[in-house]
Amino acid sequence: MPRSEDALARGIPRDPAALPGVAPRPAETWLRIVQVHDRITRRVDSALHRQHDISLTGFEALRRIAESPGERASMSEVAEALGLSRPGVTSTVSRLVADGLVLRERGDADRRVLHATLTPAGRTRVTEAARTHDELVAHLLTLLGDDAAVVTDALARVSSAARSRR
Repeated sequence: MPRSEDALARGIPRDPAALPGVAPRPAETWLRIVQVHDRITRRVDSALHRQHDISLTGFEALRRIAESPGERASMSEVAEALGLSRPGVTSTVSRLVADGLVLRERGDADRRVLHATLTPAGRTRVTEAARTHDELVAHLLTLLGDDAAVVTDALARVSSAARSRR
């Protein structure tokens, strides 16, 4: 029996990445990041729809507006915070306006700038939905255990490096 076959017969894997403690290949890491994002996003979106009649994107937009000074944010600020395109933020804010959760207003200094302002109904909805969102996300992320700080730090470094330079 040749030497490599002898090693395989003793249970040594052909692929060194299969050995415990060996760093995963970039494709594996990327797949896990995409899977986790997709699964958590779908789960949280579903809970927000069921319990609060709002999408995750709508909730995130409401939260950004609520956290802005005077509960008022420009459309470009909302788009930037959520990573949405101009049509994407327009569509999201239009749904929030139709639901009576925000008002769309022209800027005081520059009439070309549109702002989204929280309504009292929007304030109530974002407050109630935030509890559902935050509790579910916290519950899912407890599975990181003692690795939470390390994972958060690593993802922050990757996010910072990947930030688009304009």
